[in-house]
Amino acid sequence: MDTVGTDDADEFTLPRSRAANERLHALVPGGAHTYAKGDDQYPEGLAPVISHGRGAHVWDVDGNRYLEYGSGLRSVSLGHAHPRVLEAVRRELDRGGNFVRPSVLEVEAAERFLATVPSAEMVKFAKNGSDVTTAAVRLARAVTGRTRVAVCRDHPFFSVDDWFIGTTPMSAGIPAATTELTVAFPYGDLAATEELLTRYRDEVACLVLEPAGHTEPPPGYLAGLRELADRHGCVLVFDEMITGFRWSEAGAQGLYGVVPDLSTFGKALGNGFAVAALAGRRELMERGGLRHSGDRVFLLSTTHGAETHALAAAMAVQATYTEEGVTARLHALGERLAAGVRAAAAGMGVGEHVVVRGRASNLVFATLDENRQPSQEYRTLFLRRLLTGGVLAPSFVVSSALDEADIDRTVEVVAEACAVYRKALDAGDPTPWLGGRPVKPVFRRFS
Repeated sequence: MDTVGTDDADEFTLPRSRAANERLHALVPGGAHTYAKGDDQYPEGLAPVISHGRGAHVWDVDGNRYLEYGSGLRSVSLGHAHPRVLEAVRRELDRGGNFVRPSVLEVEAAERFLATVPSAEMVKFAKNGSDVTTAAVRLARAVTGRTRVAVCRDHPFFSVDDWFIGTTPMSAGIPAATTELTVAFPYGDLAATEELLTRYRDEVACLVLEPAGHTEPPPGYLAGLRELADRHGCVLVFDEMITGFRWSEAGAQGLYGVVPDLSTFGKALGNGFAVAALAGRRELMERGGLRHSGDRVFLLSTTHGAETHALAAAMAVQATYTEEGVTARLHALGERLAAGVRAAAAGMGVGEHVVVRGRASNLVFATLDENRQPSQEYRTLFLRRLLTGGVLAPSFVVSSALDEADIDRTVEVVAEACAVYRKALDAGDPTPWLGGRPVKPVFRRFS
């Protein structure tokens, strides 16, 4: 089968994917290497295992083709197997990938990054976002001499490391003494943040947040945080894993004009290749270097952090974004999709239950029940109908490989899903349309 598209969701089965999922669970804890990719995030029996992808499409091991959204957890923003990125990667593969001394590509990649994100003065590369964000926290603690970390409670994820994961429901194995050093502040509320900094006066090393999320920052908010951080002597850290490139080539800091002390990038930076970056003020970053007289900070030291092919991919991504206007294209595609989904939901009488949120380049959706409360059951119903219509969409985050026909086809499938959603609302019970257990949240205490 080349493409999915069945009128009866109960007739749609994925026997090879099911078998592959069983093999995964036997060998890999959780059945995936990222919890957000687990089969518990999908309707029972309908978690496709991917064979390959090209552009905006992926194929599963059963031979079904899907339009894919949220590609690689937002990392593949140019589409799979992007030719310009692959050309840059292939060019380096025959030249060796990792040496006992820095490659000249490391200085070229640093120059390219700092030209793209001119608010930063130094950069250090690594392989994943958790490492660079934890490095930012360590650096902030070192330069301030303080131990507490303040994170935005309205943003879902910052790092796999203890300082953050200890604050989630999956805190098993993390000492309470570590967790107690992390405190939280609400997004958009400067007064509450100032109260927190006053309560823990001279204890908070840094404020860590995504500069923007599913809502735009209130007017003056980011500038207000900058002033609070300066006045209370703490380091302002922007997690730009998602906002990087999708808000502007220079991230949210480039769009809103507020300069953090440190910022972290990843995801879209490599278009699926593993590369992340810690960037920031020279005065702070140099504490992890060799040209200062203070105590040295073990900032980042990774065997594979500067693999040449990944840095080449990052440079190709940055060139593509700046030369081809990718961020504007992502916004245009997202705006078309958001308008279409909203119209389809309203047309089926579920406009207050299937809700599209977020910036056009980073759309998510909420599935609300009869009382307009978030519902995993209704999310299951919705995902099930999308999958059987050939749309793999844990979110509606677009890639630039989509075209207008892809968006229009997605809206058609959404309309079909909304028709079933309406039936479930009228029945007051989505259970008959679930096909099994509901999908589950990533962060939960028990399996």
